Amino acid sequence: MDLVEKIRLLPTLPGVYLYKNAEGQVIYVGKANNLRSRVRSYLLEASQANAKTGSLMREAVDIDYILVANEHEALALENNLIKQRKPRFNILLRDDKTYPYVKLTLADRFPKVFVTRRLRKDGSAYYGPYFPGNLAYRVVELIHRSFLIPSCKVDLSRYHPRACLQYYIHRCLGPCVEELTTPEIYKQAVRDAQLFLEGRQSELERSLTARMHAAAEAEQYEAAARLRDQLSTVHQLQEKQRIATAEQSDDADVFGYHFEDGSLAVNLFHMRNGKIVDRREFFFEDLQEILETPAVSGPDFSHSEGNQEASGHDSGNPRSGSRAEKAQQSEGALAPEANFNPGTVFSALLKQLYIDQHYVPRSILVPVDFDDRESLATLLSERINHRVEIAVPQRGEKRSLVDLAAQNAKQSYIQRFRFLEPSRKAIQESLADSLMLPELPRRIECFDISHIQGAETVASMVVWEDGKMNKSAYRKFKVMTVLGVDDFASMREVVTRRYKRIRDSAEAHEARTSGKHEESGHDSGNPPSGSRADQTPGAPSMTTAPSSAWVGNHEPSSNLKGHDFIHSGGHEAPGHDSGNPHGGSHAEGEHEASGHDFSRAAKSSQENGALAPAEKPSKEPATMPSLILIDGGLGQLHAAADALESLGFTSQPLASIAKKEEVIYLYGNEDEPVVLDRHSPVLHLVQMIRDESHRFAVGYHRKRRAMRDRDSELLNIPGVGRQTRQRLLTHFGSLRDVQQATADSLASVVPRKTAESIWRHFHQPQPTATTEN
Repeated sequence: MDLVEKIRLLPTLPGVYLYKNAEGQVIYVGKANNLRSRVRSYLLEASQANAKTGSLMREAVDIDYILVANEHEALALENNLIKQRKPRFNILLRDDKTYPYVKLTLADRFPKVFVTRRLRKDGSAYYGPYFPGNLAYRVVELIHRSFLIPSCKVDLSRYHPRACLQYYIHRCLGPCVEELTTPEIYKQAVRDAQLFLEGRQSELERSLTARMHAAAEAEQYEAAARLRDQLSTVHQLQEKQRIATAEQSDDADVFGYHFEDGSLAVNLFHMRNGKIVDRREFFFEDLQEILETPAVSGPDFSHSEGNQEASGHDSGNPRSGSRAEKAQQSEGALAPEANFNPGTVFSALLKQLYIDQHYVPRSILVPVDFDDRESLATLLSERINHRVEIAVPQRGEKRSLVDLAAQNAKQSYIQRFRFLEPSRKAIQESLADSLMLPELPRRIECFDISHIQGAETVASMVVWEDGKMNKSAYRKFKVMTVLGVDDFASMREVVTRRYKRIRDSAEAHEARTSGKHEESGHDSGNPPSGSRADQTPGAPSMTTAPSSAWVGNHEPSSNLKGHDFIHSGGHEAPGHDSGNPHGGSHAEGEHEASGHDFSRAAKSSQENGALAPAEKPSKEPATMPSLILIDGGLGQLHAAADALESLGFTSQPLASIAKKEEVIYLYGNEDEPVVLDRHSPVLHLVQMIRDESHRFAVGYHRKRRAMRDRDSELLNIPGVGRQTRQRLLTHFGSLRDVQQATADSLASVVPRKTAESIWRHFHQPQPTATTEN
């Protein structure tokens, strides 16, 4: 039975239809109150005249349908099928990582709390969404302080020898170490956090009050004081909640759009308690087909938080001539000759934004009407259990909000499609939001490995700091312990060397500081608040960046400052890249040429009482970077994470970017890769840092190869050994000068016979072996 015959036999009932191509793939999903009537309209000659419907019917060879009870069920089923099948002729939000949720991993032995943007059926409890985005982080921070539930990456399925810094600053119960807490105490803390996240403040208050009185009667005053502080936090939240409930009727989502030259920008304002608290952007690109027909077809849909794609969605003709359309036309946003129908876009957009959400505001303001607006509002009201209104305001304050959203959409269009450079702070905020960083990034360190089939393996580290590349902070590494091709082991070695150096310098600084305090007669009997004397014996005392935590067998410094250490061969000396595309100072090349062991010299000078290099002023950062970026995939990411964990840094933000897919993997959320839009300034920044680290690594690798080739060239000459080669390079400066030197000049450095051998090697043709057939 051919397609036309199947269409003629469709029932006249409400349902969802699916067009399929020759490979059996679903290429379009639509809904209808009358399946036969709606689908037969595709066979009309007038319908197939437009580009979208014509392309669809040329590819479609089969059709399936699913009957439903009413239009509301058809709306929900259509939305689910579009998200599952991802048909290319439908408008599709490819990535639903919109706003962050708080995730409580209830399936774990010791549950943790995280911020995530993707809901999964993994046994965890999800709460949210929260906006603005940093609200989720503030909630998690409150859970750390009040309920002591951690967010670390430490494996809690087994015990560890020592707790991390979070335990000693009273932000974690310490389930990683045996006997610091019990499963019963931890379970009660998780229960309290659940009540808090679910908004059951009264029940939580009763539980905390009863346990506080019980602890006081048992003379457990420390536990009673902690419960008292939690109870105070709950009281404060209850007062705020009463105010928010009274103002909840002011919650609204406001949409505006700007269309120009075949591209569309949509802005969404979130109003909560009568205030605009967040904004979101969506983009359609290259909408040539959408100008030919009221049905949206073939666009590339995206928004600022991730890549999206768009294409045609079948809806009827919305009402035209609204004030929003006239306003846009008067701005020149819509060409008069273009038959653009924004109602189709908003119909598909609102369905995919709200149908699966746990919270929908009471009012949704859109600039244009569309056919299934009332049906969608009824469906949302039934799912959310409160009335949801989708309105098209024509005048008054609500119309002013829609116009304001349209003005911002125009600015979004200009910045996106006319490539207006965003501010540094805007990029930092977008980067922190996209990569779920706890704070605005100020310093990013990026690593890359370079080699040719395992030969001369080197690594680079470049630094982005305060909006620009800090070339004086670049570092290069010669991989010392890895043989052959093993990028993972090389990355593990380099990251370990980099941050072990910072950790060791912190310990040295701590030791010097302690010595100075003892010599100056510091009164250790009455230490200031927050000093080491106030802490549990053996607890670490240090100041780190908010993005890192410490686990180790040593006591790190309370004033973490890096120092310059000179290692063998100078491989970790600063790059000092000032215009040299290969990086590296001239001094480094001399050190490698001469082969001196400067670490031994440094040690000797320290033994003789001389000033050690570690005591010189350092340009190293005082804290860990805001983000460590790895050039590579999941293997390199996990290798770097292993290195950091071995050094005790368990909560350091860490990410990697894959070259081909340009996908960013966040450590701890590897199953939720960040796919940024190809026009995103955040992606451009990450790519620029990644490319710079690659350039710096390749430059150093080429330099090492040139030195190897230079060495082998001289060592191939009879009578020239390593010491003779070193004398020649020291006297003449380079291999080229040795090649151009006369025999007499060479004889002033090496014996006459060796000098003549060198001259003949470079100036007389070498005999070639011949074979007879």
